[in-house]
Amino acid sequence: MTATSPLAPAPPAGLSQPVATGARGRLLALDGLRLVAALMVCMYHYTGRGGTISESWHQSPSEVFPRLSQITPYGCLGVQFFFVISGFVICMSGWGRTLGDFFRSRVARLYPAYWVALVLVTGAAFVLPVVVHPVRADEFLVNLTMLQQPMGAHRILGVCWTLWAEVRFYALFALFVVWRGATYRRVVLFACVWTLAAAISTTAGNALTDALVMPEYAPFFIGGLALYLVHRFGSSPLLWGLVAMSWLLGQSAAVRGLWHPGAHGDFTRHPVVIVAVVTLAFASVAAVALGWTRWASWPWLVTAGALTYPFYLVHEHLGWFAVRVLHRGLGLGAWTTLGLTVAGMLALAWLLHRFVEKPFGPRLRRALKS
Repeated sequence: MTATSPLAPAPPAGLSQPVATGARGRLLALDGLRLVAALMVCMYHYTGRGGTISESWHQSPSEVFPRLSQITPYGCLGVQFFFVISGFVICMSGWGRTLGDFFRSRVARLYPAYWVALVLVTGAAFVLPVVVHPVRADEFLVNLTMLQQPMGAHRILGVCWTLWAEVRFYALFALFVVWRGATYRRVVLFACVWTLAAAISTTAGNALTDALVMPEYAPFFIGGLALYLVHRFGSSPLLWGLVAMSWLLGQSAAVRGLWHPGAHGDFTRHPVVIVAVVTLAFASVAAVALGWTRWASWPWLVTAGALTYPFYLVHEHLGWFAVRVLHRGLGLGAWTTLGLTVAGMLALAWLLHRFVEKPFGPRLRRALKS
């Protein structure tokens, strides 16, 4: 991948330098969007699906929350929302960094809270095994690597599959962009080649290529990359073409993965609504890229962004434990239980951020550098 490739034209005329248009306000808005995406996934796990959560409520959430459960099945699209945001953020954080700096920043960001979340969920499984069964020692140990999914091991945290997708995105971006230094041309060429590879792999039916290029998720990451270039260099037909292509492919992948004709249990999704939610995800990050959210400069958005990752890690299984204890054990009402559970998971996320991420993330980064 060369910076002089004819497939990757130069930045728009007059915009070879970053556009200084109030980046702080934009990033604060992005922090808020991250928490919105996390809460979407949270409400899906608590009220928009069956399985273990039905056992915690002692009945299907569709019976506990008959109206809310018509909306929250779409909360699973918070993952795709995350991926668009991640494409934006990773392109921004990788700009001007060496490969070593990028690697250290990702490890220090992901692992400390993740390791503590594994311990918390495993401990809770021993205390209340009727909700989630404890794992074997070997399974716990392989989960520490964050590579349990390709290894075929049991996942302690249900949300780990999304972290595996993120790790693959980081690896691709590091190898093809960060390694030689992030530039406008290099990111554009990477986005174009990845888009083509994802489309081809959809028809190839090869497990290895699917694992490498992630055709079902690539459009969301690529859309975020293109939107960061809009944020940094300004609008151009090429960049908006990349965004449009990513949206077109992304909505198709989302409908194929989440919509099934006919009745399927208590929870259904309509393809038009899926497309609308995907569109809203792209439009929200586009608004940040264009500077339309500079007015959103409230300090609490910094905290919202900081809580997102630890909240995402702990909310699912520990939330199921909390629902069972509060609703079935203590007899609290459904809405009270739901509110207390969400608030409790946010409080736990703050504790993880304050006492795990803040002190140990920098230490881990310094240790890796030494």
